Amino acid sequence: MFSPQGPSLRELATQALSSVERGYDLLAPKFDHTPFRTPDGILDATADALRPLGPFGPGLDVCCGTGAGARVLESLCQGRITGVDFSAGMLARARGAHPDAAWVRADVRALPFTEAFDLAVSFGALGHFLPAERPALFAGVYRALRPGGLFALPISSPQPVTSGLYWALLGFDLAMRARNAVWRPPFVMYYRTCGLRAVGDDLTASGFTVTMVPLTALGRRADGSPRCGLVLARKAPDAPMS
Repeated sequence: MFSPQGPSLRELATQALSSVERGYDLLAPKFDHTPFRTPDGILDATADALRPLGPFGPGLDVCCGTGAGARVLESLCQGRITGVDFSAGMLARARGAHPDAAWVRADVRALPFTEAFDLAVSFGALGHFLPAERPALFAGVYRALRPGGLFALPISSPQPVTSGLYWALLGFDLAMRARNAVWRPPFVMYYRTCGLRAVGDDLTASGFTVTMVPLTALGRRADGSPRCGLVLARKAPDAPMS
């Protein structure tokens, strides 16, 4: 599917009936040939929005997958780049593409870093976490950042109910909930559980100061609103040392 180099429907079905970790291990060799890989346009727009806020020292890609976010960090960070993910298969692909970066296998709900980074990014991963899991994720990112550090993540604006994409995403989430109700292990991936307001509230509760800038390079809707925004979560410069 998707391209001649992408996974077949059978391979996708096998992945969807696996755990999240095992599913991504299976998909890793062909992941970059699917629509699930963060598009270059989003990566480039994020880098352009962050560039005036830098330069940065060491950078962290949270839920790095095959390493697409490394191109953002490499263009912004003067220190070493680190990616963290729990899929060994995805990390192997990232390591092959960016051998100079550090690639760490870990559960991002318990990040093994303390005040090590100036910038953290994450692309397209929030749907893999239930709302109740986000506080642990964000607390770990907060702990991993140095005082004054920045956590940036692009989030698409809500789809209007008249949009075909609204109904497609709703249908996908309902299908995943039905799958997880009858099949184990669960595969957590929901598109409609990580809205801007909910994510902002969780980041604020974790200690961040949260703002958002529109990624206008990605276009606007008919009403003039941006299609995507970049959430900027800042750790206070005077935050006490962990």
